[in-house]
Amino acid sequence: MTDLLTAAQMRALESAAIGAGAVSGLDLMERAGRGVVAAVFGQWPDLARAPGRAVVLCGPGNNGGDGFVVARLLAERGWQADVFLLGDPDRLPPDARENYRRWSDLDAVRPLDGAGAAEAAAAAEAADLVVDALFGTGLARPLEGGLADLVSRRAPRCVAVDIPSGLCADSGRVLGAAMRADLTVSFHSAKPGHYLADGPARCGALVVAEIGLSHDPVPGAVTLCGAPDAARLGKGAHKGTHKYGHGHALVLSGGAGRTGAARLAARAALRVGAGLVTLGVPGSAQMEVAAQITALMLRRVEDGDGLSEALQDKRINALCLGPGMGMSRARALVPVACGGADPRPMVLDADALTAFGDDPQALFDMLHAGCVLTPHGGEFARLFPDIAGRLAAPASSGPACSRADAVRAAAARAGCVVLLKGPDTVIAAPDGRCAIHAAAYGRAAPWLATAGSGDVLAGLIAGLMARGLGPAEAAETAAYCHVEAARAFGPGLIAEDLPEALPGVLRALGA
Repeated sequence: MTDLLTAAQMRALESAAIGAGAVSGLDLMERAGRGVVAAVFGQWPDLARAPGRAVVLCGPGNNGGDGFVVARLLAERGWQADVFLLGDPDRLPPDARENYRRWSDLDAVRPLDGAGAAEAAAAAEAADLVVDALFGTGLARPLEGGLADLVSRRAPRCVAVDIPSGLCADSGRVLGAAMRADLTVSFHSAKPGHYLADGPARCGALVVAEIGLSHDPVPGAVTLCGAPDAARLGKGAHKGTHKYGHGHALVLSGGAGRTGAARLAARAALRVGAGLVTLGVPGSAQMEVAAQITALMLRRVEDGDGLSEALQDKRINALCLGPGMGMSRARALVPVACGGADPRPMVLDADALTAFGDDPQALFDMLHAGCVLTPHGGEFARLFPDIAGRLAAPASSGPACSRADAVRAAAARAGCVVLLKGPDTVIAAPDGRCAIHAAAYGRAAPWLATAGSGDVLAGLIAGLMARGLGPAEAAETAAYCHVEAARAFGPGLIAEDLPEALPGVLRALGA
């Protein structure tokens, strides 16, 4: 896991390092500028071989100071750098003002106010490189007027310093207008906004440059899901050699003609390593399901009494409810699954969520800490309408409400783990733990936009919980494996392909 620091957390970290005498603000600014130049030449080696013309857009804060360092370093390498500054140079923060002074000894700085924005836009169109150092992570208000027009233009080879101007670093939402960069260079750690909402589309490629700060964990930070621990996914001798040593998941199906989603979930649970997976189906669907399965097991679960009877088998240690269940069946079975003296870890997806859309609190009152809710955006809005409303409201100031904020609030209300699905999947627990799993940059998986992929994800989580992973860890691991399976298969993917791609994913992880 990698910490993704908000603007406030990053400022606190820098202030602590400066206050402790470990580094100076000028040191940090110099290192940031050098990181940007190195990343530019790494991204575009031809620019390192043949100096060209750069337009450097500097803002009124420390992000602008970084821009002056970049301009100076490019000039030292033979580049022509046209520098534009927004605001009064005498009002720059001390470190930025010092780097302005160092640059202004070499050449004049053009104003970016008023007509300067149009002049900068014209210069940018003729440049080999545009450096966006206007506004960094601390932007608090939307960009308007000439600045909005300037950042809305598509510049050739644009590098954003820390984050594209106009993009909220905490939420990834656009504040009025935002630059569209080809390369974004952040410092010390990526920010949530690099991965959430519009972030990936606006950032282009993302590079994180080191500037010499401590990487000790930051309390309360959102984390970025990385590759899971292979030892947790393998079937080594230390976990036992019997199938029941790897758990028994029960996936509840809908009626006749509605069993496909549950079968997808069940096969995913089996592929991810659950020792046994049983499909619980009503009598009307038994023949249909029996004709479709081999390694999966089948049990008749007609109603709540049938589920209570099935749960007498204590070897069943994880459940999946929702895919294809239907509303009435979900309303009948969810209370039974959640109740009793020995509630099992479970995933509630699809119909198990929608069935309670008219009374979400009734669902929340039944849940326990071993539950995972896996809504998509529409289901999330039905269960948490006020939270979803805040997230959908226009981003009028920064930091704007983010998906991480929303899912944390939802998990606290529900009292269990909530996974909000999307390319920027967010997973949060009631204690505030929050992780982002982003199918972005080098891990984009657009093929997951296909019917049934969410059912597979629910099954993966259930299978991993059957194997003993806690709810948050199971959700994070499942999200990672889900995307890797899609990436391994590629174009033409349908949901049935995902479980079959899992063995290759697990091998690649070393499981």
